[in-house]
Amino acid sequence: MNDCKNFICMKWGSLYGPEYVNRLYAMVRQNVKGPIRFVCLTDNPDGIRDEVECHGCPEIDLPAPQCRLGWRKLTLYRQSEYLFGLSGDWLYLDLDVVVAGSLDPFFEYLPEKSFVVMQNWTQPGKGIGNTSVYRFRVGADSYLFDYLIENQLQILAEFRNSQTYISRTVNEITFWPDEWCVLFKTHCVPPWPLRFWQEPRLPKQARVIAFPGDPNPHDAVNGCWPVKKSYKKLYKSIRPATWIQRIWDAAEQSVKRS
Repeated sequence: MNDCKNFICMKWGSLYGPEYVNRLYAMVRQNVKGPIRFVCLTDNPDGIRDEVECHGCPEIDLPAPQCRLGWRKLTLYRQSEYLFGLSGDWLYLDLDVVVAGSLDPFFEYLPEKSFVVMQNWTQPGKGIGNTSVYRFRVGADSYLFDYLIENQLQILAEFRNSQTYISRTVNEITFWPDEWCVLFKTHCVPPWPLRFWQEPRLPKQARVIAFPGDPNPHDAVNGCWPVKKSYKKLYKSIRPATWIQRIWDAAEQSVKRS
């Protein structure tokens, strides 16, 4: 099983249902050669397909609301005994990513590195990663978790989110090739005012499309960009991204045929 590729995701709370885990598994399975191990750490495994290995979602000893936000992903940096015996290299994927190309290169790229992450395209060139897509080696950077817990008040005051903390604290940060991982809002949505009549595009070399914030993929499929203030509709508007549904359908059909 040395050639087995390991994937992991996390699902807690009610924002994403089991269909997001199931779709993610299908997209991964379609885009990886050879055997895979797919793990979901979750507080509710109901409805998740049998091919997915489910374990409890680790909690983090931080005050609310940080204990329920992305900071909880820091538990993945702990040693193997705190992660259900997981070991080796894992590719973490947020539930709301869309996989559009082969994921095999994510395991072949700079294999000696213990942490490789997607560029944060909302702050390009500032050395900050977007932890929607990253490869980590279990236990290699456990100090990230330990330092956070020991200095949480200082860290939470200094860093507004977990990915900035990780990027500024990790011993070495390495980024995926720029074209592999893109942001839906940055790379896919046409500029204003073209977005009112042009469908969001899928960049040819993109392997993973990330959807931080709004819209989520299920919104984008329907051409909906949720906004809290009505005036934002003037620029936060999109046509249906029909290619997302095609990717989902093709992945599910591929899994059924295998």
